Amino acid sequence: MPRPRSLTTDDLGAAALAVIDRDGLDGLTMRAIAKELRMATMGLYRYVAHRDQLEVLVVDRVLGAMETAPPEGPDWRAKATVLLTRMRAAVADHPATVPLILRHRQSSAASLHWMEAMLTVLTDAGFTGAERVIAQRTVVGFLLGFLQNEHYASIAGPGTATIAALSAEDFPLLVQTAAQARTMSVDDEFHGGVEIVLRGLAPR
Repeated sequence: MPRPRSLTTDDLGAAALAVIDRDGLDGLTMRAIAKELRMATMGLYRYVAHRDQLEVLVVDRVLGAMETAPPEGPDWRAKATVLLTRMRAAVADHPATVPLILRHRQSSAASLHWMEAMLTVLTDAGFTGAERVIAQRTVVGFLLGFLQNEHYASIAGPGTATIAALSAEDFPLLVQTAAQARTMSVDDEFHGGVEIVLRGLAPR
């Protein structure tokens, strides 16, 4: 098959993301990317050495359009909420990439800029030293866990209904909580979780 005269990292990331959106994460292979780009598989190795490099390009592609500058305003919790919301929105159209976000967040330039912005917000709020480390990892941990829940175990999904149908005698609180969860939206879960996490964080 003919191949382009030259490729950019953006070309490769776009092709890899197109494969993932169409075929899922299991469909991401060097052969599939080469086919997407209408080139021989061996030709792809001129640009990337292995799948991990492709995965990083995908993460950069997904997050690349996200605004990463620290938000303006006096309320650090409001600014942190904006950053969390930006990341959630960036991932929303490509849910199959969530595992890649988790795996390569330290390798993606876009992800690193986002983390720098969050650290700026936390620093301006008064977090320093070990407290800033814990605050940053707590916020990121919530976000990554939420993204997995939203796209792989949604509060509005069948798992919640299954739990709500369990025996109330055997699992009274679980059934009660699942029944309540069925009345809530994914947005309720996100904003409620963000509020609880940030309310619990305060610099000494």
